[in-house]
Amino acid sequence: MFTPAWVTDAIFYQIFPDRFDNGDRSNDPAATQVWGDRPTGGGVFGGDLQGIINRLPYLTDLGITALYLNPVFAAASNHKYNATDYLLIDPSFGTNDLFKKFVDECHARSIRVVIDGVFNHVGTSHFAFVDVKEKGAASQYAAWFNIFSYPVSEPQQPNYEGWWGYGSLPKLMVANPDVQKYLFDVARYWTGMGIDGWRLDVPNEVPHAFWKEWRKIVRSVNPDCYIVGELWQDASPWLKGDEFDATMNYRFRDACLDFFCRTKISGDAFHKSLADTRALYAEESNYAMQNLIDSHDTERYLTLCGGDIEKMKLTAFFQMAYLGAPMIYYGDEIGMEGDKDPDCRRTMIWDEALWNKDLRRHYVKLIETRKKYATLRRGKIGPILLAARFKNIVAFERIDGDDRMIVVLNNTKKDVSLSFEVEGKKTTVKDALTGAALHIRKGHVEFDLPAMSGMMIAC
Repeated sequence: MFTPAWVTDAIFYQIFPDRFDNGDRSNDPAATQVWGDRPTGGGVFGGDLQGIINRLPYLTDLGITALYLNPVFAAASNHKYNATDYLLIDPSFGTNDLFKKFVDECHARSIRVVIDGVFNHVGTSHFAFVDVKEKGAASQYAAWFNIFSYPVSEPQQPNYEGWWGYGSLPKLMVANPDVQKYLFDVARYWTGMGIDGWRLDVPNEVPHAFWKEWRKIVRSVNPDCYIVGELWQDASPWLKGDEFDATMNYRFRDACLDFFCRTKISGDAFHKSLADTRALYAEESNYAMQNLIDSHDTERYLTLCGGDIEKMKLTAFFQMAYLGAPMIYYGDEIGMEGDKDPDCRRTMIWDEALWNKDLRRHYVKLIETRKKYATLRRGKIGPILLAARFKNIVAFERIDGDDRMIVVLNNTKKDVSLSFEVEGKKTTVKDALTGAALHIRKGHVEFDLPAMSGMMIAC
């Protein structure tokens, strides 16, 4: 098995550090905005590592077992995807010592930590790029970048290669041995700090050979380290066991949007879309996927659903019953909304009067149930085909040894009556969420499923 075993059991929570909680106002950047204001492309709100530490009880209460943090390294932006120093925690977030404390505090609560690795490009304030600007072709770092002419221009009209042409993000030449040594040392440093995984930004723009060696180095420091790539489409070239363990599963998100949110496809088409994605990857990777419904790069799922809480609840139900590791984007559990970046990066709401508490209770119950039943985490999956009249009803089973879970979701506005065959001599089975007994008659369990709801039947 090439993926860490702990990921299969993980409940991920993604945090955009500047927007989660401001736990230390002494490190707030200049012109820090008022918490709760609408975000802008360049605005900062003062969220930091101390804020996350302070909210660990909240995350524990929710049931989270793994955190994914957007970049925490020093950078001249709110998002930190333009590093100035890979070996330094951004001062507005805290210090390297505080980061170590944060990791230790998480581990004390059995929460794993995954951080963002952005190794395709840096910011224009990165020491190597600054040196090239100052010394031109004579700089010892000149070959770290693809400079078209000298002197190096301003980023508004770059005469060097940048990510997607952006002059603010000079691209690193990772095939250069000196660049590789530098980045490998960075990987060793933070992995040695005790982190449990890396999420790798735009890894498709970095050569495969680099990632193969990078994996060896990371796993030599921590054999249980999780490596997940930001790959929006077919990630199979990277998931052969010698580069990444899994990917952020945006194809999962697409299928959920089409079925639950937009109701563009039938239940059968939904099954097929998911099965087609699973067929691309090894079984280990499928169980280690980060199954998300939104992120810092997308509109909030609830916004795309037009604020329909029932669609959000039904999607969360499916997310917690499907194979792979579910990942919650901060605030989804309380009903936060947001349009495209930067609006999807609003500050976390800590005023409980503004929470959708019913939605949060729904998430807590789903997470508790997933943790209780190993079948939901480790069971094999198979669709249960229904009669044609049940066009927007989805049913599937999770099987782990002798344990079976029937999962059924009613994505319609009408109640339905359903019947499923149950093998063996049992006279009752159990609704895994409520604990209620369901009687078996003539080898079938029969029940009514309300509109826009789901049921997990432990057989």
